Amino acid sequence: MRGKTIEPLFTEADIAREIERLAGEIAARKPENILVVGVLKGSFVFTADLIRAMHRVGLAPEVEFISLSSYGSGTVGGDVRIVRDVEGEIAGRKVLIVDDILESGRTLRFARDLMLSRGATGAEIAVLLDKRMRRVAEIEADYVGFDCPDHFVVGYGMDVAHAFRELPFVGRVV
Repeated sequence: MRGKTIEPLFTEADIAREIERLAGEIAARKPENILVVGVLKGSFVFTADLIRAMHRVGLAPEVEFISLSSYGSGTVGGDVRIVRDVEGEIAGRKVLIVDDILESGRTLRFARDLMLSRGATGAEIAVLLDKRMRRVAEIEADYVGFDCPDHFVVGYGMDVAHAFRELPFVGRVV
């Protein structure tokens, strides 16, 4: 997979601006006792940058991670399963689920429903990218960085065959 050309779609500076905007929108809702739940693996970079931006706007989020799978070894989604669960208590908490990209919606709908079933007082969703044209489940993100064109994207935590997660921008393989 290495040796491929990656065409940038969203630059490092674009992403930084959007994260600051998102943190401001989250803070404007004045969430108390907020728990950020990052969906691994793709969201780890976005989650880290978002919680630091949340700190800069006066929030003090706690952070957990969950690993969910709906793809298995292929690329067509199916049933969602928990690969690694959160460790802390969800009940009584306002939860912000953070993911890299909202496509079919299956995984994020599962995550939101799971958090609510465990007693979260609310479960909002923040995504860096939204591919609305790929949606099959009825769900929308509360906070969206960018509307994403219908390309397979990599970088900023997202990969293809475990490559390109380290890129500081989001791009497509050309």
